[in-house]
Amino acid sequence: MTLQRESATSLYEQIAQQLLTEIQQGQFGALGKLPSESELVERFEVSRVTIRLALAKLGDDGVVERKQGKGTFVAAQQVRHDLDALRSFHDSLVLQGLKPSMKMLGQRIVEVPEELAQLFSGQCVNVDRLHIVDDEPIAFARSYLTAELADVDWHAAAQEPLYSVLERITGKPVSRADMAIRAREADKTLAQHLGVKRGTALLVMQRTSWFDDQQCCDRTTFYIRPERYEFVLSGVFKTRQA
Repeated sequence: MTLQRESATSLYEQIAQQLLTEIQQGQFGALGKLPSESELVERFEVSRVTIRLALAKLGDDGVVERKQGKGTFVAAQQVRHDLDALRSFHDSLVLQGLKPSMKMLGQRIVEVPEELAQLFSGQCVNVDRLHIVDDEPIAFARSYLTAELADVDWHAAAQEPLYSVLERITGKPVSRADMAIRAREADKTLAQHLGVKRGTALLVMQRTSWFDDQQCCDRTTFYIRPERYEFVLSGVFKTRQA
């Protein structure tokens, strides 16, 4: 876009209109994050004050939301995770038209942690992965898995959802998952993985998955950046009989 610098319409209003058009065309990805102020300054060749006025106008119009220290996002454009459907975290992103990726951070065989003694026995597989959308980390996942997955080449399977790996290796589909949601602050390690400040509030989803024979196959804890993420649960109410 070429700004009309002699126009009666101010530069910031022209920029706001151009960004609005691009938002309506879906040009800022499913997470809806706009370029930084510096990138917009360079693109439009205007001052930072002009860019801030343009973003402020979009904010006043309810088009964007500005998150301190995080950037500017398209308003109400959130990643959703339906709690009433049995699917992996990765698959829930794909179904929304996103193109997520995963980064392998570590894998090892470990003795079952004391707090998981009722779920596994002997040893289990510990896998850490980072979920990424639009080149930004959205969640850090730490998984403890059945020892049947001990020989998996996790680097080769880095982009494969855990449920797919479980079914491919064991021949048994996951039939049930229990989930609990809470909040916590990011410690130093989580802050580094997710690109946030230490102490930032995170959503935490703990998922325990089971095969049809009631064998626990997965305990994964997801630490999620909350500014663009929401959990959804649909309820169906039956009419009470008199």
